Amino acid sequence: MKVLVVGSVYPRFPEDNEVPWLRKSVATLRDAGVEVEVMAPSYKGLKSHTIDGVPVHRFRYATKNLEILTHDEGAPTKMAKHPSMQLLAIPYCISGFFKCLWLAKKKKFDVIHAHWPFPHALIALGACKLFRIPLVLNFHGAELLLIRKKKWIRPIMKFIIGQANAIFANSRFTASKISALRQAKIEWSPYGSPLSSGKVPPPHARGERYKILFVGRHIERKGIEYLIQAAKLLDPKKFEVRIVGKGNLTESLKHLAKEIQTENVIFTGPLSPNDLRKEYQESNCFVLPAIVDSKGDTEGLGVVLIEAMQYGLPVVASNVGGIPDVVVDGETGILVPEKNPEALAAAFQKLESDPAYESELLKGAEKRIDACFNWEKIAEKQIEIYKGLVNN
Repeated sequence: MKVLVVGSVYPRFPEDNEVPWLRKSVATLRDAGVEVEVMAPSYKGLKSHTIDGVPVHRFRYATKNLEILTHDEGAPTKMAKHPSMQLLAIPYCISGFFKCLWLAKKKKFDVIHAHWPFPHALIALGACKLFRIPLVLNFHGAELLLIRKKKWIRPIMKFIIGQANAIFANSRFTASKISALRQAKIEWSPYGSPLSSGKVPPPHARGERYKILFVGRHIERKGIEYLIQAAKLLDPKKFEVRIVGKGNLTESLKHLAKEIQTENVIFTGPLSPNDLRKEYQESNCFVLPAIVDSKGDTEGLGVVLIEAMQYGLPVVASNVGGIPDVVVDGETGILVPEKNPEALAAAFQKLESDPAYESELLKGAEKRIDACFNWEKIAEKQIEIYKGLVNN
Protein backbone atom coordinates (compact mmCIF):
# COMPACT_ATOMS: atom_id res chain seq x y z
CA MET A 1 0.00 0.00 0.00
CA LYS A 2 1.32 3.44 -0.98
CA VAL A 3 0.39 6.45 1.17
CA LEU A 4 1.27 10.11 0.69
CA VAL A 5 1.38 12.12 3.92
CA VAL A 6 0.82 15.86 3.35
CA GLY A 7 1.59 18.50 5.95
CA SER A 8 3.04 21.94 6.60
CA VAL A 9 6.08 20.79 8.57
CA TYR A 10 8.51 17.88 8.47
CA PRO A 11 12.08 17.53 9.76
CA ARG A 12 14.54 19.28 7.43
CA PHE A 13 17.56 17.19 8.46
CA PRO A 14 18.10 14.10 10.68
CA GLU A 15 18.76 16.13 13.87
CA ASP A 16 15.78 18.46 13.34
CA ASN A 17 13.31 18.32 16.26
CA GLU A 18 10.30 19.57 14.28
CA VAL A 19 7.10 17.48 14.72
CA PRO A 20 8.80 14.42 16.26
CA TRP A 21 5.38 12.77 16.66
CA LEU A 22 4.71 12.98 12.89
CA ARG A 23 8.15 11.62 12.12
CA LYS A 24 7.51 8.73 14.51
CA SER A 25 4.06 8.13 13.01
CA VAL A 26 5.49 7.95 9.50
CA ALA A 27 8.35 5.69 10.62
CA THR A 28 5.93 3.32 12.39
CA LEU A 29 3.72 3.09 9.31
CA ARG A 30 6.80 2.33 7.24
CA ASP A 31 7.95 -0.37 9.68
CA ALA A 32 4.48 -1.92 9.40
CA GLY A 33 4.95 -2.34 5.64
CA VAL A 34 3.29 0.80 4.26
CA GLU A 35 5.15 2.51 1.41
CA VAL A 36 4.83 6.00 2.87
CA GLU A 37 6.15 9.23 1.37
CA VAL A 38 5.82 12.81 2.60
CA MET A 39 4.98 16.07 0.84
CA ALA A 40 5.80 19.28 2.70
CA PRO A 41 6.77 22.84 1.80
CA SER A 42 10.34 23.88 1.23
CA TYR A 43 12.15 26.01 3.79
CA LYS A 44 14.61 28.60 2.45
CA GLY A 45 15.04 26.71 -0.80
CA LEU A 46 15.34 23.25 0.74
CA LYS A 47 15.19 20.54 -1.94
CA SER A 48 13.51 17.15 -1.72
CA HIS A 49 15.44 14.68 0.44
CA THR A 50 15.16 11.46 2.46
CA ILE A 51 14.83 11.04 6.24
CA ASP A 52 14.70 7.63 7.99
CA GLY A 53 14.46 6.06 4.55
CA VAL A 54 11.29 8.05 3.78
CA PRO A 55 11.24 10.28 0.66
CA VAL A 56 10.30 13.87 1.56
CA HIS A 57 9.04 15.83 -1.44
CA ARG A 58 9.46 19.59 -0.94
CA PHE A 59 7.42 22.08 -2.95
CA ARG A 60 8.76 25.57 -3.63
CA TYR A 61 6.34 28.48 -3.21
CA ALA A 62 8.52 31.60 -3.14
CA THR A 63 12.08 32.81 -3.51
CA LYS A 64 14.56 31.23 -1.12
CA ASN A 65 14.61 34.12 1.36
CA LEU A 66 10.78 34.20 1.56
CA GLU A 67 10.21 30.49 2.15
CA ILE A 68 9.81 30.94 5.89
CA LEU A 69 6.03 30.59 6.31
CA THR A 70 6.38 27.21 8.06
CA HIS A 71 8.86 25.49 10.40
CA ASP A 72 10.38 26.79 13.66
CA GLU A 73 6.98 28.31 14.55
CA GLY A 74 3.41 27.70 13.39
CA ALA A 75 2.29 29.51 10.24
CA PRO A 76 -0.78 31.06 11.99
CA THR A 77 1.50 32.50 14.68
CA LYS A 78 3.91 33.88 12.11
CA MET A 79 1.09 35.46 10.11
CA ALA A 80 -0.39 37.00 13.27
CA LYS A 81 2.96 38.62 14.06
CA HIS A 82 3.63 39.67 10.47
CA PRO A 83 0.31 40.10 8.56
CA SER A 84 2.17 40.61 5.26
CA MET A 85 3.17 36.92 5.40
CA GLN A 86 -0.47 36.06 4.66
CA LEU A 87 0.33 36.86 1.02
CA LEU A 88 2.59 33.80 0.95
CA ALA A 89 -0.43 31.56 1.61
CA ILE A 90 -1.64 32.03 -1.97
CA PRO A 91 1.48 30.72 -3.78
CA TYR A 92 1.83 28.14 -0.98
CA CYS A 93 -1.56 26.60 -1.77
CA ILE A 94 -1.22 26.85 -5.56
CA SER A 95 2.27 25.35 -5.62
CA GLY A 96 1.28 22.59 -3.19
CA PHE A 97 -1.82 21.79 -5.24
CA PHE A 98 0.15 21.20 -8.45
CA LYS A 99 2.97 19.36 -6.67
CA CYS A 100 0.40 16.98 -5.19
CA LEU A 101 -1.15 16.40 -8.62
CA TRP A 102 2.26 15.65 -10.11
CA LEU A 103 3.20 13.25 -7.31
CA ALA A 104 -0.15 11.45 -7.42
CA LYS A 105 0.14 10.92 -11.17
CA LYS A 106 3.73 9.74 -10.98
CA LYS A 107 3.56 7.59 -7.83
CA LYS A 108 -0.01 6.26 -8.00
CA PHE A 109 -0.73 6.46 -4.27
CA ASP A 110 -3.54 4.40 -2.74
CA VAL A 111 -4.33 6.97 -0.02
CA ILE A 112 -3.51 10.64 0.65
CA HIS A 113 -3.33 11.48 4.37
CA ALA A 114 -3.50 15.25 4.92
CA HIS A 115 -2.53 16.73 8.29
CA TRP A 116 -3.82 20.19 9.28
CA PRO A 117 -6.74 20.05 6.80
CA PHE A 118 -6.85 23.82 6.38
CA PRO A 119 -5.32 24.29 3.87
CA HIS A 120 -3.82 20.87 3.13
CA ALA A 121 -7.12 19.18 2.31
CA LEU A 122 -7.60 21.80 -0.42
CA ILE A 123 -4.05 21.13 -1.63
CA ALA A 124 -4.73 17.38 -1.83
CA LEU A 125 -8.31 17.49 -3.08
CA GLY A 126 -7.52 17.96 -6.79
CA ALA A 127 -5.31 14.88 -6.90
CA CYS A 128 -7.85 12.86 -4.90
CA LYS A 129 -10.70 13.75 -7.24
CA LEU A 130 -8.78 13.42 -10.51
CA PHE A 131 -7.11 10.11 -9.67
CA ARG A 132 -9.87 8.76 -7.39
CA ILE A 133 -7.63 8.49 -4.34
CA PRO A 134 -9.28 8.31 -0.88
CA LEU A 135 -8.63 11.39 1.25
CA VAL A 136 -7.87 10.99 4.98
CA LEU A 137 -7.90 14.15 7.08
CA ASN A 138 -5.99 14.50 10.36
CA PHE A 139 -7.09 17.33 12.67
CA HIS A 140 -4.80 18.57 15.46
CA GLY A 141 -6.93 21.37 16.88
CA ALA A 142 -5.01 24.47 15.77
CA GLU A 143 -6.81 24.65 12.43
CA LEU A 144 -10.16 24.71 14.25
CA LEU A 145 -9.03 27.65 16.35
CA LEU A 146 -8.66 29.68 13.13
CA ILE A 147 -12.45 29.66 12.75
CA ARG A 148 -12.79 31.86 15.84
CA LYS A 149 -10.43 34.42 14.31
CA LYS A 150 -11.58 34.28 10.70
CA LYS A 151 -15.28 33.55 10.18
CA TRP A 152 -14.88 33.02 6.43
CA ILE A 153 -12.96 29.80 7.13
CA ARG A 154 -16.05 28.11 8.64
CA PRO A 155 -17.85 27.26 5.35
CA ILE A 156 -14.57 26.11 3.81
CA MET A 157 -13.92 23.83 6.77
CA LYS A 158 -17.44 22.38 6.56
CA PHE A 159 -16.85 21.70 2.86
CA ILE A 160 -13.49 20.05 3.61
CA ILE A 161 -15.01 17.75 6.23
CA GLY A 162 -17.63 16.67 3.70
CA GLN A 163 -14.96 15.68 1.17
CA ALA A 164 -13.08 13.33 3.49
CA ASN A 165 -13.26 9.57 3.18
CA ALA A 166 -12.00 9.22 6.75
CA ILE A 167 -11.20 11.67 9.56
CA PHE A 168 -8.70 11.33 12.42
CA ALA A 169 -8.60 13.63 15.46
CA ASN A 170 -5.75 13.82 17.98
CA SER A 171 -8.16 14.01 20.93
CA ARG A 172 -11.82 13.60 21.75
CA PHE A 173 -11.89 17.34 22.44
CA THR A 174 -10.74 18.03 18.86
CA ALA A 175 -13.30 15.50 17.59
CA SER A 176 -16.09 17.38 19.38
CA LYS A 177 -15.03 20.60 17.66
CA ILE A 178 -15.17 18.89 14.25
CA SER A 179 -18.62 17.43 14.95
CA ALA A 180 -19.88 20.87 15.97
CA LEU A 181 -19.05 22.06 12.46
CA ARG A 182 -20.42 19.09 10.54
CA GLN A 183 -21.52 15.61 11.56
CA ALA A 184 -19.03 12.99 10.46
CA LYS A 185 -17.52 9.71 11.61
CA ILE A 186 -14.33 10.60 13.44
CA GLU A 187 -11.61 8.19 14.59
CA TRP A 188 -9.58 9.03 17.69
CA SER A 189 -5.93 8.82 16.65
CA PRO A 190 -3.73 10.36 19.36
CA TYR A 191 0.03 10.83 19.37
CA GLY A 192 1.96 7.93 20.78
CA SER A 193 4.41 7.95 23.63
CA PRO A 194 7.44 10.23 23.08
CA LEU A 195 9.76 7.67 24.71
CA SER A 196 10.69 4.30 23.28
CA SER A 197 9.72 2.21 26.29
CA GLY A 198 6.13 1.93 27.46
CA LYS A 199 7.26 0.96 30.96
CA VAL A 200 6.59 3.34 33.85
CA PRO A 201 9.05 3.24 36.78
CA PRO A 202 7.97 3.59 40.43
CA PRO A 203 7.87 7.01 42.16
CA HIS A 204 11.20 8.77 42.58
CA ALA A 205 13.04 8.99 45.87
CA ARG A 206 12.21 12.07 47.97
CA GLY A 207 14.81 14.72 48.72
CA GLU A 208 14.64 17.57 51.21
CA ARG A 209 11.73 19.05 49.26
CA TYR A 210 9.02 17.51 47.10
CA LYS A 211 9.88 18.76 43.57
CA ILE A 212 7.01 19.78 41.29
CA LEU A 213 8.01 20.12 37.62
CA PHE A 214 6.50 22.13 34.76
CA VAL A 215 7.95 21.91 31.24
CA GLY A 216 6.62 23.96 28.32
CA ARG A 217 6.36 27.31 26.60
CA HIS A 218 5.54 30.24 28.84
CA ILE A 219 2.33 31.23 27.09
CA GLU A 220 -1.16 32.04 28.36
CA ARG A 221 -2.84 28.68 27.73
CA LYS A 222 -0.28 26.84 29.89
CA GLY A 223 -1.76 28.53 33.00
CA ILE A 224 1.62 28.98 34.73
CA GLU A 225 0.42 32.00 36.74
CA TYR A 226 -1.99 29.70 38.64
CA LEU A 227 0.87 27.32 39.40
CA ILE A 228 2.85 30.19 40.90
CA GLN A 229 -0.17 31.19 42.99
CA ALA A 230 -0.48 27.56 44.12
CA ALA A 231 3.18 27.58 45.16
CA LYS A 232 2.38 30.41 47.56
CA LEU A 233 -0.06 28.07 49.34
CA LEU A 234 2.58 25.36 49.86
CA ASP A 235 5.09 25.08 52.68
CA PRO A 236 8.39 26.24 51.12
CA LYS A 237 10.32 23.89 53.41
CA LYS A 238 8.47 20.88 51.97
CA PHE A 239 7.72 21.86 48.32
CA GLU A 240 9.69 23.26 45.38
CA VAL A 241 8.19 24.29 42.02
CA ARG A 242 10.54 24.15 39.04
CA ILE A 243 9.47 25.91 35.83
CA VAL A 244 11.36 24.89 32.68
CA GLY A 245 11.23 26.70 29.33
CA LYS A 246 10.65 30.24 28.15
CA GLY A 247 8.11 32.32 26.27
CA ASN A 248 6.52 35.71 25.89
CA LEU A 249 5.25 35.57 29.49
CA THR A 250 8.51 34.58 31.19
CA GLU A 251 9.35 38.01 32.59
CA SER A 252 5.82 38.75 33.79
CA LEU A 253 5.70 35.34 35.51
CA LYS A 254 9.00 36.02 37.27
CA HIS A 255 7.59 39.37 38.36
CA LEU A 256 4.47 37.64 39.73
CA ALA A 257 6.58 35.15 41.69
CA LYS A 258 8.58 38.02 43.18
CA GLU A 259 5.49 40.14 43.86
CA ILE A 260 3.68 37.48 45.88
CA GLN A 261 6.95 36.48 47.54
CA THR A 262 7.11 32.82 46.65
CA GLU A 263 10.32 31.35 48.06
CA ASN A 264 9.93 27.99 46.38
CA VAL A 265 9.57 28.81 42.65
CA ILE A 266 12.64 28.31 40.44
CA PHE A 267 12.84 29.30 36.75
CA THR A 268 15.45 27.13 35.02
CA GLY A 269 15.14 28.66 31.54
CA PRO A 270 15.41 26.42 28.44
CA LEU A 271 17.40 23.23 29.01
CA SER A 272 19.48 20.92 26.84
CA PRO A 273 18.03 17.42 26.28
CA ASN A 274 20.42 15.96 28.88
CA ASP A 275 19.62 18.60 31.49
CA LEU A 276 15.89 18.21 30.83
CA ARG A 277 16.16 14.46 31.28
CA LYS A 278 17.90 15.11 34.62
CA GLU A 279 15.05 17.41 35.70
CA TYR A 280 12.53 14.66 35.01
CA GLN A 281 14.63 12.10 36.86
CA GLU A 282 15.11 14.30 39.96
CA SER A 283 11.53 15.58 40.27
CA ASN A 284 8.66 14.01 42.21
CA CYS A 285 5.57 15.04 40.22
CA PHE A 286 4.66 16.84 37.00
CA VAL A 287 2.04 19.53 36.47
CA LEU A 288 0.25 20.98 33.44
CA PRO A 289 -2.03 23.75 34.82
CA ALA A 290 -3.51 24.49 31.38
CA ILE A 291 -6.42 26.86 30.79
CA VAL A 292 -8.71 27.92 27.97
CA ASP A 293 -6.99 31.20 27.09
CA SER A 294 -8.44 34.53 25.99
CA LYS A 295 -8.39 33.38 22.35
CA GLY A 296 -10.26 30.17 23.14
CA ASP A 297 -7.12 28.07 22.70
CA THR A 298 -6.17 25.19 24.99
CA GLU A 299 -4.25 21.90 25.05
CA GLY A 300 -5.08 19.58 22.15
CA LEU A 301 -3.80 16.47 23.96
CA GLY A 302 -0.87 17.10 26.31
CA VAL A 303 1.79 14.66 25.07
CA VAL A 304 4.20 16.05 27.68
CA LEU A 305 2.03 14.33 30.31
CA ILE A 306 2.68 10.94 28.73
CA GLU A 307 6.41 11.65 28.72
CA ALA A 308 6.32 12.67 32.39
CA MET A 309 4.45 9.48 33.31
CA GLN A 310 7.10 7.40 31.56
CA TYR A 311 9.77 9.08 33.67
CA GLY A 312 7.93 7.86 36.78
CA LEU A 313 6.22 11.13 37.70
CA PRO A 314 2.60 11.20 38.91
CA VAL A 315 0.81 14.02 37.08
CA VAL A 316 -1.53 16.83 38.04
CA ALA A 317 -3.34 18.61 35.20
CA SER A 318 -6.32 20.81 34.42
CA ASN A 319 -9.54 19.31 33.16
CA VAL A 320 -9.50 21.13 29.80
CA GLY A 321 -9.08 20.29 26.11
CA GLY A 322 -7.67 16.88 25.28
CA ILE A 323 -5.97 16.40 28.66
CA PRO A 324 -8.70 14.01 29.99
CA ASP A 325 -7.74 11.61 27.17
CA VAL A 326 -4.41 11.15 28.98
CA VAL A 327 -5.29 11.87 32.61
CA VAL A 328 -8.15 9.80 33.97
CA ASP A 329 -8.80 11.35 37.37
CA GLY A 330 -7.81 9.04 40.21
CA GLU A 331 -6.55 6.36 37.79
CA THR A 332 -3.63 7.81 35.82
CA GLY A 333 -3.25 11.18 37.55
CA ILE A 334 -5.17 13.98 39.22
CA LEU A 335 -7.44 16.34 37.30
CA VAL A 336 -8.25 19.76 38.75
CA PRO A 337 -10.47 22.63 37.58
CA GLU A 338 -8.65 25.24 35.50
CA LYS A 339 -7.51 28.52 37.06
CA ASN A 340 -7.71 27.04 40.55
CA PRO A 341 -4.52 27.45 42.65
CA GLU A 342 -6.19 25.93 45.72
CA ALA A 343 -7.04 22.72 43.84
CA LEU A 344 -3.49 22.50 42.46
CA ALA A 345 -1.98 22.94 45.92
CA ALA A 346 -4.31 20.32 47.41
CA ALA A 347 -3.34 17.82 44.68
CA PHE A 348 0.39 18.33 45.37
CA GLN A 349 -0.18 17.90 49.11
CA LYS A 350 -2.16 14.70 48.48
CA LEU A 351 0.67 13.20 46.41
CA GLU A 352 3.39 14.28 48.83
CA SER A 353 1.57 12.75 51.79
CA ASP A 354 0.65 9.45 50.12
CA PRO A 355 3.46 7.55 48.30
CA ALA A 356 1.20 4.52 47.89
CA TYR A 357 -1.29 6.64 45.94
CA GLU A 358 1.53 7.82 43.68
CA SER A 359 2.41 4.19 42.95
CA GLU A 360 -1.19 3.33 42.08
CA LEU A 361 -1.44 6.28 39.69
CA LEU A 362 1.75 5.26 37.90
CA LYS A 363 0.50 1.68 37.50
CA GLY A 364 -2.67 3.09 35.97
CA ALA A 365 -0.62 5.37 33.73
CA GLU A 366 1.35 2.41 32.35
CA LYS A 367 -1.87 0.58 31.46
CA ARG A 368 -3.32 3.70 29.80
CA ILE A 369 -0.18 4.35 27.76
CA ASP A 370 -0.07 0.76 26.49
CA ALA A 371 -3.77 0.75 25.62
CA CYS A 372 -4.05 4.17 23.97
CA PHE A 373 -0.64 5.68 23.23
CA ASN A 374 1.32 2.80 21.76
CA TRP A 375 2.63 3.81 18.32
CA GLU A 376 2.33 0.31 16.88
CA LYS A 377 -1.33 0.06 17.91
CA ILE A 378 -2.05 3.56 16.56
CA ALA A 379 -0.46 2.67 13.22
CA GLU A 380 -2.32 -0.63 13.11
CA LYS A 381 -5.63 1.21 13.46
CA GLN A 382 -4.70 3.71 10.76
CA ILE A 383 -3.69 0.94 8.37
CA GLU A 384 -7.00 -0.80 9.00
CA ILE A 385 -8.79 2.42 7.97
CA TYR A 386 -6.57 2.75 4.88
CA LYS A 387 -7.34 -0.82 3.79
CA GLY A 388 -11.06 -0.29 4.27
CA LEU A 389 -10.96 2.74 1.97
CA VAL A 390 -8.86 1.06 -0.71
CA ASN A 391 -11.00 -2.08 -0.77
CA ASN A 392 -14.32 -0.21 -1.08
